[in-house]
Amino acid sequence: MTIKTRSLLATMAAAASLSTAAAAPAAEGIPASQPVRNVVLVHGAFADGSGWRGVYDQLTQRGYRVTIVQNPLTSLEDDVAATKRALARQDGPTILVGHSWGGTVITEAGVDPKVAGLVYVSALSPDAGETTAQQYEGFVTPPEFVLDIGEDGFGYVKPSQFKAGFAADTSDADAAFMRDSQVPIAMSSFGTKLTQAAWRSKPSWAVIATDDKAFDQRMLQHMAKRIGATVTEVPASHAVFMTQPKVVADVIDAAARSASAAAQ
Repeated sequence: MTIKTRSLLATMAAAASLSTAAAAPAAEGIPASQPVRNVVLVHGAFADGSGWRGVYDQLTQRGYRVTIVQNPLTSLEDDVAATKRALARQDGPTILVGHSWGGTVITEAGVDPKVAGLVYVSALSPDAGETTAQQYEGFVTPPEFVLDIGEDGFGYVKPSQFKAGFAADTSDADAAFMRDSQVPIAMSSFGTKLTQAAWRSKPSWAVIATDDKAFDQRMLQHMAKRIGATVTEVPASHAVFMTQPKVVADVIDAAARSASAAAQ
């Protein structure tokens, strides 16, 4: 193959790539007049904020200002404090989003006057006066989800069960990285009673992963119904915040637009 031929092929490939990119639908940007433009993302147990990268990219491309909380997972009080610090940095109305244990955190922290709406991503949503542990009563956690709790009271997802129980729809490499970078949670956090239930005064949305093995599906549906959430179901594992970023971002976007319309 001559240099000229190789150059021609490279030019054609580049043009084809540009054509494909142009044909791909771009995320719709938010109107300049939309008042709810801030989003705060709160991760759950056994993970950290980096798992939100796909959702972050989706939202920032649409014009949202996104802040990601890094929960210490040492107590409910500590995680709520971390979320409140993030809320204090917002310059206007905010959609507060929680995954899994993060749902408990946003339920307590979400009474902040800056919070215009709550999004629960396969997340817990206790009431004031309840503990997170009480949400499991009457339901059966799937056998794939197994915890390994140390003598110090901090829990991990059992490594041999991590992919099946937490991230079945990720690649083996991604599941292995998540497994080996787990952030343990103080299990005593699940026994702390909430003093606030933001969903009682703020509009709520829920993304339910229908292949979630960390929760009984009946439990997810029960919690979403109790808080009056607008529900979106998606085939995904408990790692839905990573594996279905567009679906999650679309729900957050819808929440922000709805809250903006209500404000106007």
